Amino acid sequence: MALLGSGTIGAMAATTSTERVQQALAATGSPARVVFLEAPGRTAAEAAAALRIELGQIVKSLVFEVAGEPLLLLVAGDRRVDPAKVERATGRSPVVMASPERVRAATGFAIGGVSPIGHPGKLETLVDESLARFEVLWAAAGAPEAVFQTTLGALLEMTGGAPAPIT
Repeated sequence: MALLGSGTIGAMAATTSTERVQQALAATGSPARVVFLEAPGRTAAEAAAALRIELGQIVKSLVFEVAGEPLLLLVAGDRRVDPAKVERATGRSPVVMASPERVRAATGFAIGGVSPIGHPGKLETLVDESLARFEVLWAAAGAPEAVFQTTLGALLEMTGGAPAPIT
């Protein structure tokens, strides 16, 4: 398993997207480093298996549209978003999953590698409160095989997200 700041796992070369995530990490003062898995982690289950960690330690970066505006939801890998809870947390509706095109436009990343940071603009962000169960979290870093290690506190700080009961 990769550890914070460990560089790379496997021999994958950095892409523009992963470099953007590394730059965003550095800009927030985070010591975290983008690491590369030996196999793609397109799903939370694949990433958790590759890292040999609990599924809930994977941070899924999901984009929904709330009242027509993008909303980034950072959710534990073993949980599902509850649109009714997102409506209550935001006070807006309707809440619908964003299309792949909308996800890329809002985040600059393709589905399967959406990072919680490194977006072209500021995104309103809600963070699943259930992530507090874990001391160590792993989030996508711009590509299906790229991740970075973090904590809930660091994730909240670097995203400006608000904790909310959204699952």
